[in-house]
Amino acid sequence: MKSLCLVTGANGHLGNTLLRALLDQGYRVRAGVRDIRNHTPFVGLDCELVYAELLDSAALDKALEGVQVLFQVAAVFKHWARNPEAEIVEPNIQGTRRVLQAASRAGVQRVVYVSSVAAVGHDGTALDEAHWNTESENAYYKSKILSEQAAWQCAETLGVDMVSVLPSAMVGPNAGHLTDTMGFLQSVRQRQMPFDPGFRFNFVDVRDVAEGMILTAEKGRPGQRYILANERSSPLSDLIEAANTQAPGYRQPVSAPRWLLMGVAWLQERWAQRVGKPAQLLLSQVRLFHNVAQEYDITKAKNELGFNPRPPEVALRQAFAYLYRQAHQPYEDLRQGEVQTSSSSRF
Repeated sequence: MKSLCLVTGANGHLGNTLLRALLDQGYRVRAGVRDIRNHTPFVGLDCELVYAELLDSAALDKALEGVQVLFQVAAVFKHWARNPEAEIVEPNIQGTRRVLQAASRAGVQRVVYVSSVAAVGHDGTALDEAHWNTESENAYYKSKILSEQAAWQCAETLGVDMVSVLPSAMVGPNAGHLTDTMGFLQSVRQRQMPFDPGFRFNFVDVRDVAEGMILTAEKGRPGQRYILANERSSPLSDLIEAANTQAPGYRQPVSAPRWLLMGVAWLQERWAQRVGKPAQLLLSQVRLFHNVAQEYDITKAKNELGFNPRPPEVALRQAFAYLYRQAHQPYEDLRQGEVQTSSSSRF
């Protein structure tokens, strides 16, 4: 019988996709979530639903009882907050420390820690796992850098067998709530891009990342980082081409100069602080992404794990197909009946 795994953040985009992949491969899975009343993401899945709040050490101890492999997926994933240190940075760092400490107490055999290419950075060249980002202004990037560093410190101090994976911008199915990345694709699908910001993101299918994580648990060398991304980034024109496979006619908008992007971001940040709603564009994002391609060397993951992601154009086409399907059959409508709530339910 295969190992018992705990997936934290199991109702999220990556967590839910990973959960399904683990079940397909015969693993026993506990789905760790903060809201155990929401069963919709788990309908029809033979998994155990448990409460797992990263800042609740007692809950983590209970969730990890008997677990051999921990997939630490849960994290705050947003770029804007009124108080970014308190709402993004500190929760990610403290949650990381507590879950690693709980894994040590539980005697977990392996931890697969989900970081991000944000912790690697990007400068237009093909960066590999040896590179560390030094970004400090973008709260999300800062949180991923400091959280992964905290994870490595804890793992070394506590003697935990840990490997980290560094996904790029994930797209694809099982997105019950749109992430910032899927929200960006949604804005393209809805033709809400008034101009081309000159951003070149590295897109990877979330199912390929989930498969890469399982391969990391099985084959990854202790103490190593593995980039789970694609070998090239995609400009807005590639997204429009993919979106047009579902609804043709979207034309490439004009390119925006840097000064215009900075002005729009400045106004949006100040309006966001006033009304408390997320800014759609940040000054730090313009600085990080404008005319700078996200390129990565994934040789290590390919050679050591057998990681083989679908090309970005395929991932994007399939992601837009998913969004178009969801527009007609929303995720919430897939519910097939209420399931009785409990703190540990099997579906």
